[in-house]
Amino acid sequence: MSQKLKIAIGLFSLGLLTVLIYRLTDVPGGMFLSGLHLGVTWIAIILIVGLLTTWLIRLISKKLSFWTIYFSLTAITFCFFHYQIYSPTLKIIVPENYVGEVNLIQSTVDENILTLDANGIGYLNEWTFKHLYSKPIVVDENGKDLTAQCVEFNPSTFFALSTTTKTENIGEIKSLTFDIVPEDKIGEKQSYNTNLSELVDKQKIE
Repeated sequence: MSQKLKIAIGLFSLGLLTVLIYRLTDVPGGMFLSGLHLGVTWIAIILIVGLLTTWLIRLISKKLSFWTIYFSLTAITFCFFHYQIYSPTLKIIVPENYVGEVNLIQSTVDENILTLDANGIGYLNEWTFKHLYSKPIVVDENGKDLTAQCVEFNPSTFFALSTTTKTENIGEIKSLTFDIVPEDKIGEKQSYNTNLSELVDKQKIE
């Protein structure tokens, strides 16, 4: 393998790592740890396991250089990591003058339904629901930008995860939620509450 190709693989792996660390600053964390802290921990594990795996491969075959194997392995793993933390930025359309809770329901739809009904309810396919954390673009049906009126769940996580208890007529409902507040309440969390079990389209979650 040429020296130029070896250098290219190394730079590619380093580039993926650099972009990954930058993206982790926007990833929500868990418990008391930020997304960046948790991500860097996983990166350290990847680097260490990569060294051990490369050493084992070199015991079996010495045709490729140690660093070529190592950077190839880390590049593949970093690509997978990028995929795992990817979050789409959705454009959500709400009714004119809508104020209240927005609920994006995990559903069986193939295409996301991002034009919300009068109760602020939309529907996400399973993939989007599991990968979504980025703050969306929110406009009303006339195109007015309402993003500034959207209140996040907490300083590190935009969406709150809500789970509605199963009832006799409907199963468990999972939703990602946030609030849209009046212009004179920007940045202030309100006590909105939507009874999803009565308002959700049951055909879209079964």
